[in-house]
Amino acid sequence: MPTDKIAVVIEDHFDGTEYTKFNTFFSKNGYQVEYISHLWGNSELHFGSNPENNIVKERVTVTVEINSVKPSDYCGIILIGGYAMDRSRYQISIKKGQKNMAPAVVFIRSAMEGNILVGTICHSIWLLCADKDLLKDRKVTCAHNIVCDVENAGAEIVYEGEGTAEIVVDGNLISGKHPGIVDMFNKVFLNEIRKSVVCMEERI
Repeated sequence: MPTDKIAVVIEDHFDGTEYTKFNTFFSKNGYQVEYISHLWGNSELHFGSNPENNIVKERVTVTVEINSVKPSDYCGIILIGGYAMDRSRYQISIKKGQKNMAPAVVFIRSAMEGNILVGTICHSIWLLCADKDLLKDRKVTCAHNIVCDVENAGAEIVYEGEGTAEIVVDGNLISGKHPGIVDMFNKVFLNEIRKSVVCMEERI
């Protein structure tokens, strides 16, 4: 049955504007936002937003271990912007030729394979850059300063005028340019959730 939960993958140095907007918009529209992360054996971890004038304005306590949930537990998954997703792709040990096995990458790999709706905004597409199979031949957008990273990972960036597009929807992947368009991103993400729920209910 369709779920009303949206997962937001998070780590330290997340974007505070997105955090605030996600909480307000999705709860207003009847969805529960659940923050998930790798907790490194702890029952909870505390993360802060990117500092503004050396002040961390937003803080969140996460109690849901990403290894303990499945992408199918959610109607959609959002990767929060800032530098959080760069931290989330960290691996303790690596081997030549082995895919990135960081818990967040494994989770999103499963989500993409399972056709679960995934949203990235600004720098959060970095998480998908950890596995070229996740971005190969996908149409996306991102912040201007990571265009090279994303193209090197095999994605096709959509351009508009002298910059990258604001929003791009390619199947189950929705990408947004930067936090300045988070309101638009939220509306598009919600619309895609509702479309997928209607399709699921029709199949049922």
